[in-house]
Amino acid sequence: MKTIQVFLTTFFATIVFGQNGQRKNPSDFIPKGYVLFEKINGDLDKDGLEDCVLIIKGTDKSKFFKHEYHGELDRNRRGIIILFNKKDHYELASKNYNCFSSENEDGGVYFPPDLSVLIEKGNLIMHYGHGRYGYWKYTFRYKNADFDLIGYDISNGGAIISDETSINFLTKKKLQRVNVNKNDDGGQEIFKDSWKTIKQNPLIKLSEVKDFDELYLEDYK
Repeated sequence: MKTIQVFLTTFFATIVFGQNGQRKNPSDFIPKGYVLFEKINGDLDKDGLEDCVLIIKGTDKSKFFKHEYHGELDRNRRGIIILFNKKDHYELASKNYNCFSSENEDGGVYFPPDLSVLIEKGNLIMHYGHGRYGYWKYTFRYKNADFDLIGYDISNGGAIISDETSINFLTKKKLQRVNVNKNDDGGQEIFKDSWKTIKQNPLIKLSEVKDFDELYLEDYK
């Protein structure tokens, strides 16, 4: 009897979820205790099909916070699930359930940066916009059953850019640009560029990032 029960459980699970993490609907991949925060579509494995990226958010009631001026804020962290489109089903490519802070995180004297997840030219990009303070972004590419961090860019300043840093982890090159135009009113930057070769290290994998808020790479050597 026990053998029959195990068989039936496996059989019905295969029908609903498929084999090897295969499921019909992207929402079926969202784990218990999370809800969909945002959905992004684009081709990440260069097969011509629109893959799916789910940004998910925790629902732990203990993470709700009563703010003096803004009322109740949801401080649950966010995560990411990446699914490859296989025409008649989706397959899990990578996941990281808690790597992003809440959109309601306290920015202190500054407002918290705005996270945008983009798909460009087959790359997955996490872009943090910070208004007049600039932006920074992480570029990932799929390889060997995960997404590797292949690029990091940061720009300090909004209308007037003071400096920029760009790191290519594939070529091991780091570009630093400093605006030397002291009379720049915006859009008239004159950059002095300097290049250096960074040390070889294993590429950072998306599934292993504990907290993007702590993934500061501008000083990477």
